[in-house]
Amino acid sequence: MAEGADTTRATIDRSKLPGQVVLVLQGGGALGAYQAGVYQALSEAGVEPDWVIGTSIGAINAALIAGSPVQERTARLREFWMRMQARPIWGLGGAFADLDDRLSYWTTLMHGISGFFTPNALAHAGDGFPLGAEQAGYYATAPLRETLRELVDFDLLNGGGLRVTVGAAHVRTSRMHYFDSRDGALDARHILASGALPPAFPAVRIDGELYWDGGILSNTPTEVVFDDNPRRDSLIFAVNLWNPDGAEPATMAEVFNRHKDVQYASRMSSQIARQEQIHRLRHIIKELAVRLPDSVRNDPAVRELASYGCQTRMHVVRLQAPQLERENHTKDIDFSDRGITARWRAGYQQTRSVLERMPWTGEFDPLAGVVLHDAQVVTAAAAE
Repeated sequence: MAEGADTTRATIDRSKLPGQVVLVLQGGGALGAYQAGVYQALSEAGVEPDWVIGTSIGAINAALIAGSPVQERTARLREFWMRMQARPIWGLGGAFADLDDRLSYWTTLMHGISGFFTPNALAHAGDGFPLGAEQAGYYATAPLRETLRELVDFDLLNGGGLRVTVGAAHVRTSRMHYFDSRDGALDARHILASGALPPAFPAVRIDGELYWDGGILSNTPTEVVFDDNPRRDSLIFAVNLWNPDGAEPATMAEVFNRHKDVQYASRMSSQIARQEQIHRLRHIIKELAVRLPDSVRNDPAVRELASYGCQTRMHVVRLQAPQLERENHTKDIDFSDRGITARWRAGYQQTRSVLERMPWTGEFDPLAGVVLHDAQVVTAAAAE
């Protein structure tokens, strides 16, 4: 986990950033250690988020960040991920490393993860056994509730000035619902609901309604920023855990792995493409309104039409977790020390690289409302 990292690098002048800093954290189980590394690098550079949005493990990391004093956030993240680590069964390496990984996988399935989830024996009593809506899952998440109670200060989360939004799927209506600290106090239930992925984890009841993991409907909830009211200029760090691009699978193991990547990573690109179009139109409306004569522009009907325009700009920095050696479809429950450490370090190093380049600086097409910075590629047309 990037302990002992060089923290002497110059910090970034917050006043020169292009708007509020938003951290968007995807769901992905054990892959979420990458997000902790991303946050550590941002924090060391003085780029603390103004708003953090998370789904599933992203919601847990969001709660740890917002529910801790600024100077303790990285330490709280480290404490959580140390608690999640599954110790090697035999500590095998070399040619036998795969065997140790398999043993760890089956041990996690059978015994759970201390501080996170434990098996629910009654779930195996038969598909028709009446477990109850809030116990219907193969595992119980009471240990996670206790971990959150120990590591997250919810009073600070709700009153510390850092806005927090977590996504969950409303079970009855199949609609995405976002719980936002701007609109009401959040507690452990909201974080547990955001990570209640069926059939592993049971739904969580909030205000009489049941909620499942938000990743079922939107695993990378960037739309929350784009649809916010009022919209603000933003620098959005979208932290992706699943690979949108990959080779054609030729084995069943590769099919399982690629299926998960496609299922949980596929929405991001389409969301960004749609928002690029929408925000460009908003800029065009604003520009057209400025060119109208005063006699027309002041007409109430024209003013209403012009209100659909805006000049906000969203810079989206897309950070992508790499695929590790020997990674397969069980990667989201790979809570091994090796996996957590490697992913944390990757998030830290990649984010430092991005911060050194500061791709959001420079001149861009004045009609571009969304500018995507993907690695070293800028998709919005730069101004000549």
